[in-house]
Amino acid sequence: MRTLLNIIWLVLSGFWLFLGYALAALVMCILIITIPWGIAAWRIAVYSLWPFGRDVVDKPTAGGFSLIGNIVWVVLAGWWLALGHIVSAVALAITIIGIPFAIANIKMVPVALVPLGKQIVERR
Repeated sequence: MRTLLNIIWLVLSGFWLFLGYALAALVMCILIITIPWGIAAWRIAVYSLWPFGRDVVDKPTAGGFSLIGNIVWVVLAGWWLALGHIVSAVALAITIIGIPFAIANIKMVPVALVPLGKQIVERR
């Protein structure tokens, strides 16, 4: 079932969200100081391609720098990526078939806003 959901997700919104995160990762990797944000954006880009069957959890070793980094991330790229998830969720919620995908988009908004201090794990 997860594979089917992921394939439908990829076609309906996953690919476009992946492109947004990949662009953010590329822009962030231009400067040396913003590479950690680029790595986080790439990690979420891959997650946005195939989200069903994986969860986002807090990283136990995250410290105070994650908080500062997340504030910078929201200003630089997080708000428009979160907006992309919200717009996609609204568009998908119009149909009954799209409602689970709209819910998945809404669940990805927090990680789009604060990606540092999070890790993506396989669901068991």
